[in-house]
Amino acid sequence: MGFFASSRKRARQRAAKAEEKQFVRSVIRQDFPDLEVRHGPFRGMKYPCADSVGSTLFPKLLGSYESELHPILETVFAREYTDIVDVGCAEGYYAVGLGLRFPDAMLHAYDVNGKARELCREMAELNGIDANRLRVAGKLDCSSLHAFEFAGCALIVSDCEGFEKELFAPETPGFMARHDFLIEAHDMVDIHISGYLKNIFSSTHDAVVIESVDDIHKAQRYQYPELEKFSLPERKILLSEERRSTMEWLLLLSRHSDSRR
Repeated sequence: MGFFASSRKRARQRAAKAEEKQFVRSVIRQDFPDLEVRHGPFRGMKYPCADSVGSTLFPKLLGSYESELHPILETVFAREYTDIVDVGCAEGYYAVGLGLRFPDAMLHAYDVNGKARELCREMAELNGIDANRLRVAGKLDCSSLHAFEFAGCALIVSDCEGFEKELFAPETPGFMARHDFLIEAHDMVDIHISGYLKNIFSSTHDAVVIESVDDIHKAQRYQYPELEKFSLPERKILLSEERRSTMEWLLLLSRHSDSRR
């Protein structure tokens, strides 16, 4: 393919992508004017504006976002935590959602993106999260994580785009044996990440591995009333979470006797 043909192809792709984004925005304006999550474990949670950071908004408002995790989240909800740590909190989907499900837990939300931190605070306030329960900060490193003084047992949620091997060092399980983890493993960044995490936590935690679902399969399989009026290609656009590849989440449940709730 020549230079000009390649340039024309890239231009067509950019135009198609812009058209898709405009379509999604119009659907959100028309069908989700209240910006309230319709389904899933955080049903009823409200967004302060039609914006998200680092991920697509429509699946979050619909409640299909990372629905692969919904069954194992029920296991999480049956446990008790004094603290929730969300590393890579974005606009607060999990930080605020988990804050609503665990109304007595302290919330620690981290993101290197300033806009994400601002939206997380706004979302927490909109959903009635007491400001005294919430701490929003920038980068969290390994030594700071190990130095945390938790009141009891914590849930650490991590979606930090490949920083997992730096955040969770080989000695992390020793420091945090009594706490639970839900980690998104970005093997597309470093193919060794999921294996590394499974290995370092193998002596202290029981691992549940969850695989992501491809966007095409979501369009073909997911059934929500809000999707009935859309064609299959339109459903794919709306449900897309724009993952570069299939990946895994690891739910790591502590074997420590004091953490059995």
